[in-house]
Amino acid sequence: MQNNHLTWIAPVKKSGLSLFLVGFVVFVGMLFTNNFTLTESALSNAVGNDSHRQLIQPHLSDLIDTTVSNKVTFIETLRSTFSEYNNTLNDRYTISATDIEAIMSEVESLGHYELAILDTVFSGQNDAGIYKAKKLSDYTGWLAGPQGKPLSEIEQIVNEKSAEINVNVSDVTNGKRIYDYDAGQYLYAITKNASSGVVAQNVGLFFVLSVLLGTLGALMYIIPEKYTGPAGIKNNNVFTNSATNGGLIGILVTVFLVVVYIALYFFPEYIIEWVSLVDPMFKVLNGSGAGSWSIYGFIYTLAIVVMGVRMFIKYRHSNYHIARTASLIFFQSSFAFLIPEILIKLNQPSTDLKNMWPLDYDFFDAWNLDSLSSSGGIGMFILVWGITLFAVGVPLFTYFFGKRWYCSWVCGCGGLAETAGDPYRQLSDKSMKAWRIERVVVHGVLVFAVVMTGAILYTYFTGVKTLAGIDTYTLRSAYGFYIGALFSGVVGTGFYPKMGNRVWCRFGCPLAAYIGFIQRFKSRFRITTNGSQCISCGNCSTYCEMGIDVRAYAQRGEDIVRSSCVGCGVCSSVCPRGVLKLENGTVDAVIDQSKKDETVNIVQVMTAEEQKALVS
Repeated sequence: MQNNHLTWIAPVKKSGLSLFLVGFVVFVGMLFTNNFTLTESALSNAVGNDSHRQLIQPHLSDLIDTTVSNKVTFIETLRSTFSEYNNTLNDRYTISATDIEAIMSEVESLGHYELAILDTVFSGQNDAGIYKAKKLSDYTGWLAGPQGKPLSEIEQIVNEKSAEINVNVSDVTNGKRIYDYDAGQYLYAITKNASSGVVAQNVGLFFVLSVLLGTLGALMYIIPEKYTGPAGIKNNNVFTNSATNGGLIGILVTVFLVVVYIALYFFPEYIIEWVSLVDPMFKVLNGSGAGSWSIYGFIYTLAIVVMGVRMFIKYRHSNYHIARTASLIFFQSSFAFLIPEILIKLNQPSTDLKNMWPLDYDFFDAWNLDSLSSSGGIGMFILVWGITLFAVGVPLFTYFFGKRWYCSWVCGCGGLAETAGDPYRQLSDKSMKAWRIERVVVHGVLVFAVVMTGAILYTYFTGVKTLAGIDTYTLRSAYGFYIGALFSGVVGTGFYPKMGNRVWCRFGCPLAAYIGFIQRFKSRFRITTNGSQCISCGNCSTYCEMGIDVRAYAQRGEDIVRSSCVGCGVCSSVCPRGVLKLENGTVDAVIDQSKKDETVNIVQVMTAEEQKALVS
């Protein structure tokens, strides 16, 4: 009878999967359906720096009012224009042999040197010509007029003075050069403002057909799980399904995520159609519209909410999991998504108040310190809050609640891992080799973060740009590229379907290393075990997202106080015998690990001897 009542479940799940795939196809397909028309107005809106716009506009004349249907062609034409402009900048402001020949031709016609010749020769070179004429006038003004000097001597003087001027040509080109950061910002803004195709003209429709349709499909696929069996982990084909065992589907998802992260960090101009989807929403929230990371923040939050619904259903038997999932959704939706945008609308510094150094590695950058210190009361509050949170809040909360207070209840990275990453938690490597690598790498990143931050603060307060012969800006850039972009984003999230859902938290997060160190030695939190009840089923170890062999601790009756443990509580939830419990004891209850291991070894030896005696 029950099965007859549940016949609707399979069709709903199939329909949900179909809707999700349609939304996904539309979402990806819209990247290839736009046209681009660069107008004077679009260029003006994209390049706010007047001097930069005036300098590059002549180089973009061929693109103005021309519709380009191929995005790659449009973007690469823009990119080559910036590159060409910078490469030829020095040449434009250098007094060349051709310039000197033209000057001497005029001198030969007049029979002597006159400053008016310079205006004639350089009249067609715009601002570069003005610069050259001014410099030569300053250096050779004394030579003007009939002096009876032979042409050869005049030419020699003009050559010598030109060489002196050219030595310092970088003084003027530095102010006119468009550096990589500005070029990247302009490239993205021009592409976005020049978008004129079907997506740009039907943003609302594409939002419905992609985001809303995909979300509806995902919920239709997820919600019926409540009616298909008991709550909790059921091991349903988790190691035979290629989506969850690192197989073909997992590889395809990994490739997609990696490509998306690379685009977000390094080529945001290629995903402006996605940004346009949320532009109306962000105009309401912050008053200025969506930026290149807005779509990421929106999808990130949406993924946590939708997959959070899945967590509510899957772990409906556990109040602990319901509470922490609700907490993760709340902190991501409010602190990480809404509040920063509202602060922008109020013309205040935008920040995620739950994010802290060293995870927020640019907190002590000069631009951020200057911005906060000059932004009045709210800016100073954010500065003091940020320092107090990691200096006082972390030790205090970790002492009472362990690492879980942040990593499993508050953190945005942990929020995505615990919700969207939950299907991949069993893929974490449990080997001793992985643990050794983890300890070296994660603490190495923490040391890197401390050294880098110390170096940039040294430069900020002293003005000295090198420390121990190392350029502090180069050190900061290296950390941002290798750790902030490649490790935390491309690898940390992109490799969920291959390495498990806590790749970044386990191997790279410097804040996790800092909190874990405190948890290991000064925290009341631990996972207690009752070894006599353990049946060695292995569920706890299988689903430990941090790669801890929980079963080995349980079999020895040993409390788990590993610094990497984030206190997610899944090991306790999947234990069929109630062997594992999340508890806050006293610090004295944390047994010295070496003594504990020694005790366990003695017990194991005695047990072996007793068994031999019984056999004999």
